[in-house]
Amino acid sequence: MVRKQEKQMDRYGLVGKDISYSFSKDFFTTKFKDEGINNTYYENFDIQNIAEFPSIINKNIKGLNVTIPYKELVIPYLDKIDRKAKKIGAVNTIKISKKGKLKGFNTDYYGFKKTLEPYIENHHKRALILGTGGASKAIAFALKKMKIKYAYVSRNPSKETTFNYTSLTENDIKNHQIIINCTPLGTFPNTEEYPNIPYLAITKQHILFDLIYNPLETKFLAFGKSKNATTINGLNMLKLQANKAWKIWNS
Repeated sequence: MVRKQEKQMDRYGLVGKDISYSFSKDFFTTKFKDEGINNTYYENFDIQNIAEFPSIINKNIKGLNVTIPYKELVIPYLDKIDRKAKKIGAVNTIKISKKGKLKGFNTDYYGFKKTLEPYIENHHKRALILGTGGASKAIAFALKKMKIKYAYVSRNPSKETTFNYTSLTENDIKNHQIIINCTPLGTFPNTEEYPNIPYLAITKQHILFDLIYNPLETKFLAFGKSKNATTINGLNMLKLQANKAWKIWNS
């Protein structure tokens, strides 16, 4: 009887590595309960290598979210990719058709843009994106749509990075009024970690946005708060991108 019930359930889930910290499962489980969505289950697919990805796909899975470190690595496993996700170069949402075809989307940019927009003032002209992973690409796409100039900060110099952490100066911080942490530094359980930037240069004119939502206030945000900067964690972005993903799965 248990096996028969499992086959009838619609399954969704999160694909990532070491994702026990994620709120996604709790978010969707609560959503299903509150909205009376029955015979539907959301689970974590914690895989250590992207090569394991095909093994989790079966006919009961209707959709997947994708998180660190697979937002770019998953793309070769997809049958199609949405136009915006293709431009971004990263996927965080996968819709699986009745025929088993996988189509990739990106809802991160939507969640970030909708969360940041209410805080933008005239002096917010430039942004620093900390990190160059899949999440950072969605952030860059959103900033471009908002006509905010941006530069990448990374540990290792490359064609797309303007700064590395050792070369970043207080003047660079002053010239960029929005700073977005797209690295995993500070994520539970490693809550004492933070990006190494010149925090002394941060002022009340700055916005510090951390894509991390567990904990709700990272060291990165706490440093910003101590300088009277506007601080935003990733929880609202998570909710917005998750609800957008749900619409995609059920469209």
